[in-house]
Amino acid sequence: MKVLAVIPARGGSKGVPEKNIKELGDKPLVAHAIECALQSTSVSKIVLSTDDEKIATIGRKYDIEVLKRPSHLAQDNSNVVDTVEHIIKEYNEDFDLIVLLQPTSPLRTYFDLDNIVNLLIDKTEIDGVISVVPMNDTHPARMYNLMENDELSPLIDSGESMRRQDLTPVYYRNGCFYAVRTKAFIMQKTFMVEKKKAYVMNPDWLVNIDTVRDFKLATLLYEDWKKEIINY
Repeated sequence: MKVLAVIPARGGSKGVPEKNIKELGDKPLVAHAIECALQSTSVSKIVLSTDDEKIATIGRKYDIEVLKRPSHLAQDNSNVVDTVEHIIKEYNEDFDLIVLLQPTSPLRTYFDLDNIVNLLIDKTEIDGVISVVPMNDTHPARMYNLMENDELSPLIDSGESMRRQDLTPVYYRNGCFYAVRTKAFIMQKTFMVEKKKAYVMNPDWLVNIDTVRDFKLATLLYEDWKKEIINY
């Protein structure tokens, strides 16, 4: 099974300037994604796609593939699917699986990555695996549309007055892993393929860095996460 790990890391970021090279713990944010892929026993090739020389330098220090991303694929509204298609075209290799490792969701391990690859190996009837976490207090039953005159309209028809523990569980994409069969990705042009399965992770470590607040939260969680999950 030939597995391509893709790490998309633009230089531009409005929410957190230069966030991909900003240090989380003892290393740049992008390095956490790189190390996850390097430690995996399942990954065949790692490609860091970036338009930024500082990020590229970090990738070269780890001796992984660094692909210069064209400027038209490095805009605020650029789609990661186009970036992955660019990588596939440039390397022209027959990968069975593609795993997307976004630097902005750093609290994950190679163990999770290997488990996800093994899921796709074992479950031939599915084309993708997406990492998710259960959501309790942040539940659709607690959400509303805001109507005229600030009137609240429940987002869903049931559960508004139910206790949290009585609500039907819902799951949220935590951004850590998007894994897909290459053939399905090429045909459907998405990581959210039709036949996909969940990989459920611990909600205690949910962090997706888009704002300064997110980075502060990640910093607070990181040391405890290392002690409990990485154990070093």
